Amino acid sequence: VLHGLPYALTWVDTGLARFPDQHYGADIRVAKVPAAAVRDAPDTAMHFVLTFSHAHDLEICHQVLSRRFGHLGLIGSASKKARFLKRLREMGHAPATLARLQSPIGDPHLGKSPTEIALGLAYGLLQSRTGEAEEARGTG
Repeated sequence: VLHGLPYALTWVDTGLARFPDQHYGADIRVAKVPAAAVRDAPDTAMHFVLTFSHAHDLEICHQVLSRRFGHLGLIGSASKKARFLKRLREMGHAPATLARLQSPIGDPHLGKSPTEIALGLAYGLLQSRTGEAEEARGTG
């Protein structure tokens, strides 16, 4: 969904077979432990956590919250977010840091399917970029 938009994408997954044939310009990285890839991200990176595993999701969130980052979004429900916030608090993350975790991602009005979540996410990114441009021009 983000193909052709002004974003440099890095897609991390646990095995090459998990990627589709078409990568749409994304930088593909295979990592048995996806959270390990967080250390290679720039401090301004926007992280979107969408794995098949709650354990991977939690560890990725922990790694992102343990360093500088631009944005952290997690796929899931309000109850998943509550469980993760509790566990991340127990891992030592401060309330102000935890407040930066956005979950669920996408636009709930569009639906919960992967495509609907992706469209909502892309729309939010474009809105954010447009808002930043308006602020820079003094029109926002």
